[in-house]
Order: sequence, then structure tokens, then C-alpha cells
Amino acid sequence: MSSHNALEILKNIEAGKLTPEEALLKLRVQPFEELGYATVDHHRQLRTGIAEVIYGEGKTPAQISGIAASMLDKQQSVILITRMSKENAEIVKKDHPTMVYHELARVGIIGEMPKPNGIGYIVVATGGTTDLPVAEEAALTAEAFGNEVIRLYDVGVAGLHRLLAKLEIVMGARCIVAVAGMEGALPSVLGGLVDCPVIAVPVNVGYGACFNGLSALLTMLNSCASGVCVMNIDNGFGGGYLASMINHQ
Repeated sequence: MSSHNALEILKNIEAGKLTPEEALLKLRVQPFEELGYATVDHHRQLRTGIAEVIYGEGKTPAQISGIAASMLDKQQSVILITRMSKENAEIVKKDHPTMVYHELARVGIIGEMPKPNGIGYIVVATGGTTDLPVAEEAALTAEAFGNEVIRLYDVGVAGLHRLLAKLEIVMGARCIVAVAGMEGALPSVLGGLVDCPVIAVPVNVGYGACFNGLSALLTMLNSCASGVCVMNIDNGFGGGYLASMINHQ
């Protein structure tokens, strides 16, 4: 149930269109739905401000379609599906033809993207082009949650002048998601330039000693810049989610 639906119920009580007992029944009915293979949380948006999201990796196309159908039945306006393969997306699209699939980010979106209603804008920056899949997951997540996103890609420390040329955009951000592999230095640089939170997302990009993204993760955790928080390796969704929360506070 969305906050909009809950507010409508409360207004109907005030107008005398619903008795308190009838309203209680509507609020209590199916706060979650058992599908056998999943328990869909329909009250998540009411509690947290952000509705249920489908993590597609490890789920069959039938399971993804079934969960999405349950959400649509409860009037969830935008459904975000992360970590979904192209092959699964093609099958899911047969059940949900309006779904738009973003292959680079492995993200599917059912429903019309909302107009931005955050306080400001979010910058998603990457160290290099190889970081784009994780960055796009972050950017699309933030956009699906009602944020304006400005993308600054391939502005890493190997050519710092590229980032400095965009300094006005960076300094005007409400929040920054900094996505980087290799040594993962980009969030530290940004953290020393801006007065907003920087969300660091380490990426599994680099040669052998990058240890599948662990070196970038440790660099970000040890940043000397204050105001930098760190997501798990390749967790673009988590970065976009937190950025949206900050931009709506």
C-alpha cells in the first residue's frame, strides 16, 4: 500500500465515507502477500517511503513476472527490477510488455518514471567507462525513486582535469554517488571538494591485485575525506537508494 492510498482511506473516514472499522480492514488486508516462492511486502512504501524492489538475480522469469503482477495488483506505480539478465528480461516482457529493459545496467522498469520531486539533484560519477554498468544501476535507481540525476562518466584521477572542468555541477549536487574500480580514489577526491555526502561504490574492475574490487573497497573505507560512506562492491542499487533518501530528507 502506498502512502497515497493510506491518506485516501484516512480522508474517507474524515468525510464519513468509511467507518473506522471498514478502514481498519482495508489497512490490514494483505500487508504482504504469500506467493509460495516469495512474500511480497506491499506496505514497504508506507513504512519507508520507497516501495518493494525486485532483485532479479537467481530468480526465474516466472517468479519475476509473478512478483511484478502482485505489485501491479496493489497499484504500485513503478516497479524496479535489478540484476536481471537480457534473456530473462525478454521472457518477462511477454507478461509485462510495458517493461523497459536497460541492458547495460541489467535493470528493468515497469511503469512510468516519476517526475523528480527531490530537493536537488544527484550526481553519479565514474572513474572510468568500465564502471558504467554499476553507475547506471545507481542512476536508474535514483531516477525511479523520483530524483534528477546528472551523469559525469569517465572523470577519474588518471585525468583529474576532466573532473575539475565539471566543478560547478559537482559543487551544486545534493548528493554524489562515486563509482570506481582500480584503486578507488575518486570518492576521496570528491569528498575533499564538496559540502554534500559522497556515496562511494567500489567496482570489481582492475588487474590481479584489485582482488575483485576489494582494493577499491579498502581505499574507500580508508578515505581521508570526511563525509564519505561506502557501499558493498558493485552495489549500484544501494548507492542510488541512499542518495534518494538523502535528496528527499
